[in-house]
Amino acid sequence: MLVRVPGLLTPDEVARAVAILRSADWVDGKVTAGAQSAQAKTNLQVPENSRQAKEAGALVLRGLGRSPVFNAAALPLRVFPPLFNRYDAGMRFGDHVDNAIRFGAGARIRTDVSTTVFLSPPEDYDGGELVIQDTYGTQSVKFEAGDAVIYPSTSLHRVNEITRGSRWASFFWTQSLVRSDERRRLLFDMDTAIQRLAMELGQTHDGVVSLTAGYHNLLRMWVEM
Repeated sequence: MLVRVPGLLTPDEVARAVAILRSADWVDGKVTAGAQSAQAKTNLQVPENSRQAKEAGALVLRGLGRSPVFNAAALPLRVFPPLFNRYDAGMRFGDHVDNAIRFGAGARIRTDVSTTVFLSPPEDYDGGELVIQDTYGTQSVKFEAGDAVIYPSTSLHRVNEITRGSRWASFFWTQSLVRSDERRRLLFDMDTAIQRLAMELGQTHDGVVSLTAGYHNLLRMWVEM
């Protein structure tokens, strides 16, 4: 399931994050790649324990906390501390699948859901599309600054080569309460339908109450702590 999260960060938050990252010491992005994916990866990253990563990461986490779309789609149990990367002209990341387990903030996290938050407006660079092989086919993603995309970490994906400008983004992984992407998709569709019907019919309508009960019963069965 690929889901766009519009406006995860406000324009002011994007500007603040970019200003923080400008003062960072960027390093080779291979530091967070596995042995195989490192061979296909050419980009730059902000060291994950740096002051800049922590300050900009706090902005991203604040956006996640207030986003009903992210929380409904990812059903987060644990979120890996946000990281930040940069692709300049000639840089790319070839086809790869994210590592199944990540270690961060003193904990081991199963990577069920991958997220990219765009920090550069699409007109600032050419190329740099995030290309994801989804159950509905291959999808090319290049969203507005502040928007995010979430997708299963099991998906084969790549970042196309930058031919002009620079593409800055945050990326991180989420361990979901529900491991299965198919089940998360069903729950997300149900949640979306509940919100739509509640606006049309009211929260106390029998159909809304019944669908809400069904959602929570499925969630109880499928949650894995």
